[in-house]
Amino acid sequence: MTAASTHLDKPSLRAAALARRAELDAPARAAASARAAAHALAWLGDVEGEVVALFAPIGTEIDTGPLAAGLRAAGANLALPVVVDMKAPLLFRLWSAGVPLVEVPGPGRLSIPVPPESAPLVIPDVLVVPLAAFDPGGHRLGYGGGYYDRTLAALRRAKRVEAVGYAFAVQELPCLPAESHDERLDAVVTDAGIITVTAED
Repeated sequence: MTAASTHLDKPSLRAAALARRAELDAPARAAASARAAAHALAWLGDVEGEVVALFAPIGTEIDTGPLAAGLRAAGANLALPVVVDMKAPLLFRLWSAGVPLVEVPGPGRLSIPVPPESAPLVIPDVLVVPLAAFDPGGHRLGYGGGYYDRTLAALRRAKRVEAVGYAFAVQELPCLPAESHDERLDAVVTDAGIITVTAED
């Protein structure tokens, strides 16, 4: 953790950002999700034939439906994450158009929609990452399980993968703690636009 961020408390920061997100009503979330999808599609550019891993939104998370529709129309192959072990990286199964998702147990008491086990495993070229909070430097706070940090570390050892945080603009905080195991994002897409992350010295 950097000296500038040692005084910051992750649970408090996470709670503050999630409270802001929860204040958005359904029409505001829908409109913001549509704007974020437009920004993401413009920024990603040509995705034909690429594997783009999304997430199925839970609760008040940003709706990835508009982005999924746009990516399919652009020729991308979509995938969704699957939890195989509480301490292991996520796996990704292909999410074909028209294939219904199934509910499986997730972390804690959550149920997560995933493609059926018959769907092939794939390795994403682009990973769209959920988050509780983010800062302009590409640091993110997840929900405390460390799944995406482990997953990004494993993927980045194997290949070049684009990691894109996807959230509402109200979830941005000025500065988040950065620990050695935290994997930075390459960009953050919100309803307000794109934050492109530059490499740290």
